[in-house]
Amino acid sequence: MSYYCGMLGRMTTDTPARLLQLLSLLQTPREWPGGELADRLGVSRRTVRRDIDRLRELGYPVQATKGADGGYRLVAGKAMPPLVLDDEEAVAIAVGLRAGAGHAVAGVDEASVRALAKLEQVLPSRLRHRVSTLQAATTPLTSGDGPSIAPETLTVMASAVAGRERLRFAYRARDGAESRRVCEPYRLVSAGKRWYLVAYDLDRADWRTFRVDRVSEPFATGVRFEPRELPTGSAAEFLRRSMQRQQASYAFEVTFTASAEAVATRVPGWLGVPEPEEGGGCRLRGVVADQVEWLAVRLAMLGFEFRVREPAELVDSVRELSGRLRRSTGD
Repeated sequence: MSYYCGMLGRMTTDTPARLLQLLSLLQTPREWPGGELADRLGVSRRTVRRDIDRLRELGYPVQATKGADGGYRLVAGKAMPPLVLDDEEAVAIAVGLRAGAGHAVAGVDEASVRALAKLEQVLPSRLRHRVSTLQAATTPLTSGDGPSIAPETLTVMASAVAGRERLRFAYRARDGAESRRVCEPYRLVSAGKRWYLVAYDLDRADWRTFRVDRVSEPFATGVRFEPRELPTGSAAEFLRRSMQRQQASYAFEVTFTASAEAVATRVPGWLGVPEPEEGGGCRLRGVVADQVEWLAVRLAMLGFEFRVREPAELVDSVRELSGRLRRSTGD
């Protein structure tokens, strides 16, 4: 997505600036008569037709209709060309992304953080100030399940991952010990309630996972590196195995009466992949490094009949949750 600032509101004979202004008008979901576009741009209808042809050459699918009331409109194409945002649109998108990036919630993953990093990189300072001011002046009624994270922390990390730059930051371990770390960041992983960074720790010469809510003062050093090969197939799998080695983690196994395809549409990928079983049901195995009470609630919210096979702590949590819900209705 491209963001162009400071040139959309002025009339000019400069062709690139006029094309940006024309594109901004066409991205409004309506049909624009050729005469109205000519008046808006201060050019002739012939010039408008030439500019439309230029946009098509750049990959923008502009549709034209004939007749006295005919005009032009932008339609969906096979690929996504760059977008042009005005100031208000850019601020709105940045605020929305920053509000969601602070919590590891379903649907807000590394791609969202990368989008935020790209947008804030090209925002003029006056708009970055508006975004920060608006976010500081508002408080959401609800919050995410996990600890909040400064969006700047995520965007710095995402930029370092994308740019293959070494990352320096302060880190607070589970026991409260403080340290300074230098690493080669590999991936950011959203694990339901929390964000994690999978990285190669240069001081310890080994792969590590870091809880992002325990990170402070992240700084991209500018030193480039060639990515190392991860010991496992994916960052998510590495994180899952790392959680399994932790003392507070739980390996769970749950069976569903629904098909694996149906369950997969509701189960977040970090929980695991449903495995088909005979009879049309499926089995889900995974590891959670958190309270099993939260997992019990999450399973109940999937909307499928299920049975917990292990661990015993999860069985007890589901049983307690079931009783609490029954009592809440007076049964």
